[in-house]
Amino acid sequence: MVVGRQGEKRRRPVWDAGQVRALRQHLRLSQRELAEEMGTRQQTISEWETGQYRPRGASARLLTLVAERAGFQYEVGQRSEGQEGTA
Repeated sequence: MVVGRQGEKRRRPVWDAGQVRALRQHLRLSQRELAEEMGTRQQTISEWETGQYRPRGASARLLTLVAERAGFQYEVGQRSEGQEGTA
């Protein structure tokens, strides 16, 4: 959970495999192109899209910024215990 500027709590987006893929398709980018834009490997994007791992930390925040700039609708929520790995 993130604390906003005036002390209000807001939830971070949860990036699952389908949302990562949908954002990439919304941007009309290949996995390689998205990886280049994000400064990561194509394999990482593939792992996110197959659900092997989830974006976390700076990667999740960067996806959120990209989505907001592109007008992409994403879900805000919290992860539950036992979800697949993060990367």
